[in-house]
Amino acid sequence: MRTTIILKTASNYLLPVLLLFSIFILLRGHYLPGGGFVGGLIASIAFILHSFANGLKKTKDILLMHPGFLIPFGLSISFLSGLAPVALFDLPFMTGLWSHDPVAILGNIGSALFFDIGVYFVVVGVTLTIIFTISESA
Repeated sequence: MRTTIILKTASNYLLPVLLLFSIFILLRGHYLPGGGFVGGLIASIAFILHSFANGLKKTKDILLMHPGFLIPFGLSISFLSGLAPVALFDLPFMTGLWSHDPVAILGNIGSALFFDIGVYFVVVGVTLTIIFTISESA
């Protein structure tokens, strides 16, 4: 597949911008619309756009590892965020824990944020694994 110089150049500039936007959406998710799922989809779209413009091999070189490794990593983070209330405070599984002191830019950090971070990694891992597998077989 042949791509234009405009698409290649634009995708190289859009990749970091879209990744930054996906993190913004991830971090605002427990106060406003957004979260790990939508942020993960935006990050996946950034890498898919880059692979369309520059080829799958160059995009895989950027990732440094197979995206399938992000799935168990994200599941572990989400599970541990749900298990933390049980282990630390003898509260039910998935009870929300929140810090008392707000952090600059983020506000009050809670266990929901860590759950969303896990979801973010799972969505990126699943989406890119599926798309890359389809692209390699075509």
